[in-house]
Amino acid sequence: MKSLRKNKDYSKFLNDIRSEIESRYTKAVYEVNRELIALYQSIGKMIVQRQDQFGWGKSIVEQLSLDLKKYFPTGTGYSVQNLWYMRQFYLEYQDFPNLQQLVGEIPWGHNLLIMSKIKDADERQFYIQATIDMKWSRNVLLNQIKANTYHRQAIATKHHNFKETLPAHIAEQADEAIKDSYMLDFLGIREPILERDLEQKMVTQIRDVLLELGYGFSFIGNQYRVTANGKEYLIDLLFYHRRLKCLVAIELKTGKFKPEYAGKMNFYLNLLDEKVREADENPSIGIILCADHDHFEVEYALKGLNKPMGVAEYLLTKELPIELKDRLPTKQDISTKFFGK
Repeated sequence: MKSLRKNKDYSKFLNDIRSEIESRYTKAVYEVNRELIALYQSIGKMIVQRQDQFGWGKSIVEQLSLDLKKYFPTGTGYSVQNLWYMRQFYLEYQDFPNLQQLVGEIPWGHNLLIMSKIKDADERQFYIQATIDMKWSRNVLLNQIKANTYHRQAIATKHHNFKETLPAHIAEQADEAIKDSYMLDFLGIREPILERDLEQKMVTQIRDVLLELGYGFSFIGNQYRVTANGKEYLIDLLFYHRRLKCLVAIELKTGKFKPEYAGKMNFYLNLLDEKVREADENPSIGIILCADHDHFEVEYALKGLNKPMGVAEYLLTKELPIELKDRLPTKQDISTKFFGK
């Protein structure tokens, strides 16, 4: 048996079997989920129709829940609350056939989250499709909704040279993988900060940073050391992106973007591709994360460079809309009202 395990043909055979099992299992899970969502839509529709037909009130849902639990004692989806969700689910999507197809691609819990948090049909479609494409967990989905990702991407103008430096299919995926800005308000920074301190805060809260970066990012290290020609070079943050199958270097700049930052990033990416990148990986990508940038300077700084990189802003605080600032109590108002000082 030991000799067989070392046999290359057997190893390939084993990997083929494992891949087939995983592929079939994944398809089975998706198919079960589609049928479950279709079932819930159908139940919701039947509840609405019978209530309209016979004039039944709320009590019918409670009675239905009790009887279904008797017929299906091992079932977990027939609580009163879940039946009401099914009814609402049908009503919310009955006029949107395109969304009725999409909702079957994501779990019930994700659907409930989107249904409760988002009311606009286009915005719902965005989060459903993004969940499908990015394989967001429910927690990641919630984080993206809280970060207002839909509205941020709707007005986004991304700055990168991916089309000029990457194969078309990778360039498209790379464009989807980065944002024009990143909300880092969870770091709790309210005043100017040194770049190394910003980096350390991001490393300390790396889980939240990864959620904000999006699906596929895996953290490798900070101040990542690359040695070449007898010298050492330090890259602020280094990630690996699973879908793009490449290294992603992030350089942090607490001030406004300067054209020379692009040249430095191009140098780092050359080092990574030469010294760190594995043979089967795609070219490394760079992201220059700065507090502000001028579109003209970014465009001309990236023009002509042969390494793929983008420039994005980071946001440290969420400013209140002007129309709301005068309507909300200040910290002093609250202190006076509740503490008398």
